[in-house]
Amino acid sequence: MRNLVSVRSIDHTAPMPGFKAALVSFDGPTDARVVPEWVREQIEREAVTLIIRHCLDSQEVIDHAADADLVWVYGGGRVLTSQVLSQLTRCIVILRSGSGTDNIPVKEATDLGILVANTPQATTDPVSDHVIALLFSILRWVPRQDRAIRRGIWDRDHAWPDWHIRGSTVGFIGFGRIPGMVVQTRSGFEVSFIAYDPFISAGAMRQAGVRKAELNEVLSQADIVSVHTPLTDQTHHLLSDAQFGLMKSKSIFINTSRGPVVDQAAMARALQGGQIGAAGLDVYEQQPLPVDSPLRTMDNVVLTPHTAGNDDRMWHEFWRYSVQTVIDVSKGFYPASYVNPQVKPRGTFRKRT
Repeated sequence: MRNLVSVRSIDHTAPMPGFKAALVSFDGPTDARVVPEWVREQIEREAVTLIIRHCLDSQEVIDHAADADLVWVYGGGRVLTSQVLSQLTRCIVILRSGSGTDNIPVKEATDLGILVANTPQATTDPVSDHVIALLFSILRWVPRQDRAIRRGIWDRDHAWPDWHIRGSTVGFIGFGRIPGMVVQTRSGFEVSFIAYDPFISAGAMRQAGVRKAELNEVLSQADIVSVHTPLTDQTHHLLSDAQFGLMKSKSIFINTSRGPVVDQAAMARALQGGQIGAAGLDVYEQQPLPVDSPLRTMDNVVLTPHTAGNDDRMWHEFWRYSVQTVIDVSKGFYPASYVNPQVKPRGTFRKRT
C-alpha cells in the first residue's frame, strides 16, 4: 500500500553521506510484521540506505547493524542489549517506534553518546482517549451495569454511580503529551489539574493549565490520579503501600503507562481495604494478567488488555513518525522526541528553526 499520509514537508537538506538505517526488529501483531512498501520508498527517496531484517538474537543485530548510523527497533523487541551497543560503533541514534523505551538500554546508550528516539506522537490521541474512557466507565459504572443486564438483572440501583466529574481535581504522575491532551479535552468540565514531573518546569505546566506539585501532594489532593511515567529503574514500584495510603478513600486510580511502575499487590490491597475507591487499568506487572489475580474478581476495577494505544490509525502512525525520524536524523536534525536529553551525542545535530 502506498503512503496514505506523507511525512511533514521534507527539508531537502542533503543527508549525511552514506547514511544507513537498520531496522532490526518489527515484532507485534500481524500488521506490525509487514513493513509497508511506502516506508522503504520514502526513506530511500531521501538517499538513505535502509536495511531490513527481523533479528532473533544479539549476534544477528551486530551482523546486521554494526555499520548503521541509526538502529531501529519497531515495538517491544528486546534484541538490542547493552552488549550489542558496544559493537555499534557508528550508531548515533537508536529509534524505538512507540513511546516506551524500557526494552532499550537507555543508560548504556547515553554513556556511549547515542540518542534514544521514540515516537510518542503516534499514540497520544488514542491513549488520552483511553484514559478518559476508563475514567468515565468508572464514574458511571458502565461495565458493571452492562454485565448485570446481560445476566438478566434490571436494577436501576445496582452499581449506583458514586462520583461526579465537575469540580474534581485530576492529578497526573508524569506530564507529557498524553496528560496534556487529557487537559485539553477535559478543560470544559470545570476540573482542576495538578501534576508531578521532576523534568517539567512549573512554567510549562502553568501554560498548559496545570499546577506543578510534589508526588505526595498529587496523591493526597487529587480525586483522580492518572499515571503517565515511563518505566525506569527510578520509577519501578514508584507507587506502593505508602503512596496508596496517602490517597483519598474515594479516589480513582488510572494506569495506562507501564505495569511495574505500580506495586500491583499493594494496589490490590488498597482497593480491597478501601484506601482507594476504584481503578481503571490497561497495564500490569505481569502480562497477560494471571488468571488468579485478585484484580479479576474486584467490582471496583475496570480492566483492559494493554490496548490504550490502539485505534484505526495506530500502525500507520507508528510507521509515519518513524520514517520522519529516520529522515530528520539523516539530515543532521535532532529527532522530534528523544528520552535522554542529558546525552553528549557522538553525532552532530542541529535543531529545527
